[in-house]
Amino acid sequence: MIILAHSHTKMDSDTQIETKPIEITNEPETKEENKKVENRESSEQSNVIDVIGNGQLVKKAIKVGEDDYKPQRGNICKINLIGKLEDGTIVEEFKNYAVQVGDVEVVQGVDMSLPLMTVGELAEITCDPRFAYGAQGLTNENDNTKNIPANAKVIYNVELLECHDEDDLENVPYASRQSIGNHKRERGNFWYDRAEYNLAIQLYRRSLEYLDDTDKYVGDNSKMDEFTNDQLQELLETRVKVYNNLAAAQMKISAFDVALVSVDNVLRCQPENVKALFRKGKILEAKGDIKAAIPVLQKAAILDADSRAIQQLLSKCIMKSRREARNEKDMYQKMFNQTQKLESKGKHSKTSGDQDMPKFKLWGYLGSILIVVAGVAIYRYKYF
Repeated sequence: MIILAHSHTKMDSDTQIETKPIEITNEPETKEENKKVENRESSEQSNVIDVIGNGQLVKKAIKVGEDDYKPQRGNICKINLIGKLEDGTIVEEFKNYAVQVGDVEVVQGVDMSLPLMTVGELAEITCDPRFAYGAQGLTNENDNTKNIPANAKVIYNVELLECHDEDDLENVPYASRQSIGNHKRERGNFWYDRAEYNLAIQLYRRSLEYLDDTDKYVGDNSKMDEFTNDQLQELLETRVKVYNNLAAAQMKISAFDVALVSVDNVLRCQPENVKALFRKGKILEAKGDIKAAIPVLQKAAILDADSRAIQQLLSKCIMKSRREARNEKDMYQKMFNQTQKLESKGKHSKTSGDQDMPKFKLWGYLGSILIVVAGVAIYRYKYF
C-alpha cells in the first residue's frame, strides 16, 4: 500500500510550499494478510470434494465429524436430510432416516457421498440432475409444493448421525425381516417406475435376502424354524411379489434367462400365479421358443379368461407357430423334390458307357435323405 504524505520546506512568506510524495509501505502486514487468506482458502478447499471429478457431484463439509470413521458399503446409517432447489425451496426433508449405504435408498448423489463423510459431519452435497431426479423430476403426491422440476439441480444438507454394521441375517427377527424386505421392495418399485431397471433389480435382490427362507440367504444357523406358519406364509407371499417384479425388471433389459429363473421361482410356490405364467409366456416367446410358450399361455388364459393381453399374446404365438409349420412343410417338400431329381438324374446319366456312380451308392445316398426327411416330417406333423 502506498500512502501520500506531505514534506514541508520552510521558505520566504511569498514562497509556495513544496509538496513531495513519500512512499510508506506496510509489506509485512500485507504478507501476513495474504497468508491468512491463503490458509483460509486452502482450508475451505480441503473441505470440498469433487466426487466424480467433473463438478456434477460436489460434497462440502460444513461441520467436521467427531471421528475418522466413514461408512462402508452395506452399513446402516441414520441421517438428517434437507434437499433444496437452487432458489432455496425445500423439496425433501427427513429426520433420523435409516438408509443402507449402496442400496440407493436415497438419491444416488447422497448415496455416493455418504462413504466420504464421518460420523457427526454436516455436509452440503450439490447434485446435478443426473445424480438427483434427472429429466423426469419428481411429483410429490402428498405435497405439490415439494415437486422437483425436470433437470433440476438439488442441494442437500446431510448430517450423518450414526453408522453401524448390518446385522447377520440369521439373527434378524421376523418383524424386521418383513419391514426391511418390504421397504427395499417398495424402493425397487420406485426405481422401476422411473425406468431405472438396474437400480430396481439391485433393490429387489436385496429385498429377497430378507424375505427368503432358504439356506442360501439365511446361513447354516437359520432361525426360520422359530417363525410361526402364518409369519412364514406372509414372507412367502411378499417374496413372490418381489420375484414377479424382479422378472419384470429383468425383462425390460432383455435379461431373459435370469428372468425365466425368477418366474420359475414364483411358479414353484404358486403354480397358478397368472402374472408369472403370463411373464413366462412372454419370455419364452421373446427367446423364440414358441412351442413352450403356447401351453403356458393357454393355462394363463384359462385362469384369467378376461385378460386381453394374454389372449393377444396367445393368438400371436399360435399364428407364429402355424407360419413356422408351413415354412417347414415347404422346406421338406423342396427336399423331397430334390431327391426325386437326383433319382431321375441317376437313372439317365452316363459317361462313356459307364454310370456316374454305382446304383447301390446312389440308392444308399437317396435312401438316407428320404429317411431323415420322412422321420422329421412324421415327428413334426403327426398331430396336424
